[in-house]
Amino acid sequence: MHCEPPDMVCETKIVAAEDHEALPGAKKDALLAAAGAMWPPLPAAPPPGPQPLGGAGGAGPPGGRGLCIREFRAAEQEAARRIFYDGIMERIPNTAFRGLRQHPRTQLLYALLAALCFALTRSLLLTCLVPAGLLGLRYYYSRKVVLAYLDCALHTDMADIEQYYMKPPGSCFWVAVLDGNVVGIVAARAHEADNTVELLRMSVDSRFRGKGIAKALGRKVLEFALLRNYSAVVLGTTAVKVAAHKLYESLGFRHMGSSDHYVLPGMTLSLAERLFFQVRYHRYRLQLREE
Repeated sequence: MHCEPPDMVCETKIVAAEDHEALPGAKKDALLAAAGAMWPPLPAAPPPGPQPLGGAGGAGPPGGRGLCIREFRAAEQEAARRIFYDGIMERIPNTAFRGLRQHPRTQLLYALLAALCFALTRSLLLTCLVPAGLLGLRYYYSRKVVLAYLDCALHTDMADIEQYYMKPPGSCFWVAVLDGNVVGIVAARAHEADNTVELLRMSVDSRFRGKGIAKALGRKVLEFALLRNYSAVVLGTTAVKVAAHKLYESLGFRHMGSSDHYVLPGMTLSLAERLFFQVRYHRYRLQLREE
């Protein structure tokens, strides 16, 4: 997670998704054929006629009836912000509780605090309350930092998506629309210095997950980069859920490393925050072509 606004000065000219037909036929066909070879095709759409959303077991195809991935429109600002907000708010319990498994030193410290409590009080009741208190503090500080991060993001690029992503060359923002409702978002921002595109702000409404919508959004960014001759697509994430990392890998991204020292906007780096809030920042890269 980060909320730095996109660079407003880019030199690469955007070819809009609707303007693909303007590309020379042979070049376009070759690029899209290359994309098809790199990324396995998504499941086909169901046959015409009424279909339960998600089909049996709630795991229907991403190409389900009424679903399309298209460029953002100004009227969809609030819907996009809502999906982004809800997705980030889910990080609070995930970071506070699931994320603890990624930090064995913190687990050891908490165990030592519980042992110290027992050594000083000889009370099993008080000792058992220590883990609950520590987890409560983790939730408090996770909420504090995530809300500060959200405030930053909602007052920068997510405050005016049209201005930050649709107007600057080298940037774009897409929405997944299902039966007329926005159910997912993703953004792209070019970095001209190293000729890469960064995948940003990917989120899907929790009611519509498990249907391949996130993968369809991710592939839209890859297509955007491929058609504009960028050398690679990169992304950074503090996601704790394994499913998020499997999604990136299924799109062809390679894990390039991680860091436990990433500083989110909103972090104060106080001693209490260091004790009760930790994130692991992962970097991914998909190489499209060699420079």
